[in-house]
Amino acid sequence: MMLPGDLRLRMLAGFGALVLIAPLSRQGPAAAALAAVLALFAVQRQPLPWRRLWHLEAFLVLLLVTLPFTLPGTPLLRIGPLVASHEGLERAGVVAAKVAASVLLVTLVFAATEPERVGTALRALRLPEPLVRIFLGVVRYLALIRAEMQRLQDAMRMRSFRPGSNRHTWRSYGHLLGMMLLRAMQRADRVEEAMRMRGYAGRFLAETPARPAGRDWLAGLLLLVGAAALLAWDMA
Repeated sequence: MMLPGDLRLRMLAGFGALVLIAPLSRQGPAAAALAAVLALFAVQRQPLPWRRLWHLEAFLVLLLVTLPFTLPGTPLLRIGPLVASHEGLERAGVVAAKVAASVLLVTLVFAATEPERVGTALRALRLPEPLVRIFLGVVRYLALIRAEMQRLQDAMRMRSFRPGSNRHTWRSYGHLLGMMLLRAMQRADRVEEAMRMRGYAGRFLAETPARPAGRDWLAGLLLLVGAAALLAWDMA
């Protein structure tokens, strides 16, 4: 099984599969969902996002440590007045598998995809034009805003600023955020003027994507059927 090559169908099938994976409540279907997503990575020949998984695992470890002590059930471990239940540990494992599978599936849907293609696909799916413009604008200027923030922070360090838990630190960070807001507004005004001078009339020019191939429809259908089968297994 592979993901559709057409980005529109890949987004629809991927998010449809996420909706079907979310209600899973048993270990078997949740583990099967995670295994299926890992198999998709192998079939698509995409590298696993290890760095993103490490950030995710920090949350999942906290979940595995705390959730068993919050659900009643068969005692598994006792630490003073706290009792960990077998049902809580099982629920934590289910949630961890679903979260990992969902994050990996979203990563795979947008793997090696340029933001411009995502904007074109969103427009082809009849999403409101203002939302598409906001998405493309954020993607285009996020790197510039990050670089400007880094430049201002470097300037603060050059002036011997050392952050701490005091009034001076919070005042300095407030000034930093205010400067970022002012610079962002000034840049937005310049960009708007440049776009109007180039004939911008409220809509980005983009080519109309070709019609999806039959194999793309089949791949999207198979992904949804597989996710629906997991949900049916979970409810059986």
